[in-house]
Amino acid sequence: MDLISPTDWLVFVLVVGARFLLPLLIPFYPLPAIVLCLLLDGVDQTIFQVFTTLPLDGYQSYDKALDIYYLTVAYVSTFRNWTHLFAFRVSRFLLYYRLVGVVLFELTGLRPLLLLFPNTFEYFFIWYEAVRLWWNPRRLSRVAVISAAAAIWIVIKLPQEYWIHIAQRDATDTIKALLGGGPETAWGPLLAQNVLLIGVVVVALAALLWLALRLLRANLPRPDHALRLRADAHPDQPAAADLERGRAIRDARIFDRDLFEKIALVSLLMIIFSEMLPTSQATIGQIIFNVALFVAVITALSHVMARRGTRVASGIVHFVTVAAVGFGLVVLTGWLFRETTNWFNATIFVLLLSVIVTLFDRFQPNYLSRFERGALLRRSV
Repeated sequence: MDLISPTDWLVFVLVVGARFLLPLLIPFYPLPAIVLCLLLDGVDQTIFQVFTTLPLDGYQSYDKALDIYYLTVAYVSTFRNWTHLFAFRVSRFLLYYRLVGVVLFELTGLRPLLLLFPNTFEYFFIWYEAVRLWWNPRRLSRVAVISAAAAIWIVIKLPQEYWIHIAQRDATDTIKALLGGGPETAWGPLLAQNVLLIGVVVVALAALLWLALRLLRANLPRPDHALRLRADAHPDQPAAADLERGRAIRDARIFDRDLFEKIALVSLLMIIFSEMLPTSQATIGQIIFNVALFVAVITALSHVMARRGTRVASGIVHFVTVAAVGFGLVVLTGWLFRETTNWFNATIFVLLLSVIVTLFDRFQPNYLSRFERGALLRRSV
């Protein structure tokens, strides 16, 4: 087997590291961060083809898993930032609908399932955050929210899912074919031969984008505020007293619907990851048991600490604590059941699970302070 060069390793670490870390900006810079995640997802394999000699046969599975990861982070960020309850519920349905579809696809291998369960959540999230750049989203009617979700589902996602998963057409190979090359053609010579054509296409796309923005601006309502890319720049974030009330609601009970949602969300995510990782041999029952144990232990510990007046202020400390408990449970269960632990898979699972659980626990009070169980009840519609 050929040795991997230091340059190849560097490019690989930078790209995969960016795909793991960039989603962590979504809760704070929602629209720019998710667009960057979407773009990186679209060009990562091209980067590997152009700048490395890495074999990419196994990367496809990790690529899909990282897609699900950043979509899950985006969903959890809606706890923190979204103020329109109906839009939040639509986004929740769209995410879980997609996750169930991906699980069914991974278990059966039936590609039409990805067409029946399209990834509408991603573009719906982008649409909502685009609205929030200039307008108060609480002004949106239910008809507007449903219309946006339906338009994205039918007009954008169904054709895209068919192209990718049924026709199995690759965007990189399609672009190469349009430029007169084949799948094995190197990018450098191909781009050099088509500099003029590429320049014309870029200018035409820029002109179309400018025209579309002009038409949209002429027909959109007057903005409610100046452009706001940062989530905390919006005045609708809960005040300190409201957040404390949300934490009190969260800490009132351990076994409630929020705990079950956390277990369901993380279980679906881990099942998808286990099916995508080629070396994973965990059964669905084992995954659900381990996730339920992990989430229940973490939730119980946080409740005990909260009732004693102890809170973890730092997100990093919170994550490290959750990850330490996760690794401890891996060691404990391995010892109890006399099983050999695959530490590569275990490390990936624990780190990803810890990220999602940490974000869920830290952002849930924002949601509870706005909408749930008689808190502030600032209904958006």
